[in-house]
Amino acid sequence: MQKKEFVVFGLGRFGGSVAKALAESGSEVLVVDKDEEKIQELADIVTYAVQADVCDSETIASLGIGNYDAAIVAIGQSLEASVMITILAKELGVPFVLAKARNEIHAKVLKKVGADRIVFPEKETGIRIANNLVQGNLFNATELSETTSIMEVDVPASWGGHSLRELNLRQSYKVNVIGLKHNGKVDINMDPDELLTENDTLVVIGNNEVLNKLASQKSSL
Repeated sequence: MQKKEFVVFGLGRFGGSVAKALAESGSEVLVVDKDEEKIQELADIVTYAVQADVCDSETIASLGIGNYDAAIVAIGQSLEASVMITILAKELGVPFVLAKARNEIHAKVLKKVGADRIVFPEKETGIRIANNLVQGNLFNATELSETTSIMEVDVPASWGGHSLRELNLRQSYKVNVIGLKHNGKVDINMDPDELLTENDTLVVIGNNEVLNKLASQKSSL
């Protein structure tokens, strides 16, 4: 499975936590910030770390971010900077731009200039957002704590025709299946011997790091 690639602009508390979580999921991560100290803090964790002013359009264009899966604009203090990098990211061809907003007005401006999703860090943690980015549309996650989440995962082709007893996901992946979604209905009293289909969805609970690994491996399972 090809690794997903993300670029994170701004390494404050929110941007830094998103970048770390993305890197820990196995994704390729490029971080950009003008603060050398913040760059050095993440240099050994992420794939690439670049010290640069996000308002320097020539430098940003030279990074090849148009080939990345998504950009995270985590610049909260400067409305102008967050707007500029959002516009530039879309112009360079980044398919999905997630931008941090300080307030509703900031959010409206970012939305109008092309941001695909707006987040308010006081409402959503960086780790949860990183999980959702890595997992794309495959998962619907509910964070229970900093280390544990409940997630929905579509049954991979290789699991179809096998039962939960056969798969023994608790032993193999250290996750617990707490529900089975079939035709839009969730069954929490699953028959462990019932055969799964590719149209089913499992509701699982487990450690975020383990769930991230499960997400990254799904297509090859």
